[in-house]
Amino acid sequence: MSETTEALRAELLALLREKSYEERPVTLASGRKSNFYVDCKQTALHPRGAYLVGRLFAGRLAGFGPVDAVGGPTLGADPLATATSLVTGLDGPGLPAFIVRKEPKGHGTRQWIEGARNLPEAARVVVLEDVVTTGGSSLRAIEKIESEGYRVLGVLALVDRQEGAREALEARGYRLEAVFTKADVRRG
Repeated sequence: MSETTEALRAELLALLREKSYEERPVTLASGRKSNFYVDCKQTALHPRGAYLVGRLFAGRLAGFGPVDAVGGPTLGADPLATATSLVTGLDGPGLPAFIVRKEPKGHGTRQWIEGARNLPEAARVVVLEDVVTTGGSSLRAIEKIESEGYRVLGVLALVDRQEGAREALEARGYRLEAVFTKADVRRG
């Protein structure tokens, strides 16, 4: 039985609401205060959630043009990149995943990007994010990725809180796609 994109999306939204959404005061990575929180890692680390994320993200990558790899800032992008890489590899050669560190490795190679050996030179990449608010973490990751010689095609997020990320990214020439908005995820 074929799974439609809308059926997958509806199932993932239900899982996000069950596993990841909370109404409580929280300070976001951007420093902003909010009365709700979406911890996408709870969903992306669930077996069915990982599959759904991978399928939906893989389906949206074509909109960015030819893509060589997917990845983003640790820790939020780690399960997303792994799921997407795995799903793309089920029916073909697949896309390698990479992770952007918060700080360069303190020993050995002192690298910012993990998984770089799997990426072709000047790879065209899509940055994956669990939740975007202002776009700050995406832009910091993009800076590190581009400093390594890769070409960023845009950002693909699981949830856009609609608090300025799209505008910040577009002002710098990057496209933002999101599977869900805050209105989709919020209860009631």
